[in-house]
Amino acid sequence: MLKTVAITGGGGFIGSYLVRRLVEIGWSVIVIDNMARGDGRRLIDVYNEVQLIDCDIRDEDRVTAAIHGCEVVMHLAAINGTENFYRHPDLVLDVGVRGILSVVSACQRAGVPDLVVASTAEVYQEPLIIPTPETIALTLPDSLNPRYSYGGSKIISELIAFNYGRDHFRKVQVFRPHNVYGPDMGWKHVIPQFILRALDRQGYSDGRKKFLIQGSGNETRAFAYVSDVVDGIIKMYELGGNREIYHIGAEDEISIKKLAEAIGRILEIDLDIIASDSAVGATSRRCPDISKMRMLGYNPSVSLDLGLIETINWYRKNSKYPHANDLM
Repeated sequence: MLKTVAITGGGGFIGSYLVRRLVEIGWSVIVIDNMARGDGRRLIDVYNEVQLIDCDIRDEDRVTAAIHGCEVVMHLAAINGTENFYRHPDLVLDVGVRGILSVVSACQRAGVPDLVVASTAEVYQEPLIIPTPETIALTLPDSLNPRYSYGGSKIISELIAFNYGRDHFRKVQVFRPHNVYGPDMGWKHVIPQFILRALDRQGYSDGRKKFLIQGSGNETRAFAYVSDVVDGIIKMYELGGNREIYHIGAEDEISIKKLAEAIGRILEIDLDIIASDSAVGATSRRCPDISKMRMLGYNPSVSLDLGLIETINWYRKNSKYPHANDLM
């Protein structure tokens, strides 16, 4: 049965793809986003098919009014981006913590029975098991390090989602996305930064481009293409259980050095990769165990090469149009 859903942060990267996919399969979609970090341009194709509400997620009264009649709220609104974790930890925490409190209370007041909350792989920091299952301990290594503002806010969000409103909801689910990428993902993540820096004509010498990376380059990630992740979110909600946590991502690890080399190869640019110091608190290895999602029929299908080609093509066409708030 098709549903009415409210998506907070629907103008964001993952949120906008989720909005468009749900519209495509016939859901009635309400987008709640003040576009402080989102971008309404991402929703231009479905502008007349969604209800767009300009609202700060921390405004509980307005959120309550917006979600009346919804069967599910999917809460994706957050201040993401590693640069923001270091530069704006107060804002990251404020939106993260007050936002989830607002959403849970609004769902209770409006009588919304189902809640889906986006968490993050950052809740593990340096996971002890790779591939990482959903069951290992969540960690906050150092409360003095602003990097952990995001992971810390998501740990709090999970606690609030599962416990603050535990007697109200019919279904509560948390998904932890792992290194999602794709076209139009902003300008503060490793893949778009690598693409734009590789395209920059400065730094060429003897046919090669000097290319500085943060860390040794041996750090690994398992990147998941955004369309696969969005399909996983929908499958999780439709087939997954109540009070459950799911990893949504891919299982193929790649080192950051090899990622840079892959981008250079696709762009036909010879990159002279130069290592540097890692940021304090950076994670050396990240790869999710997605067997729990596979049991629901989830099967990511977009290869890294294909996903990078699609992403590179978008940034090639749009490299002159960064969103102003993404460059703060």
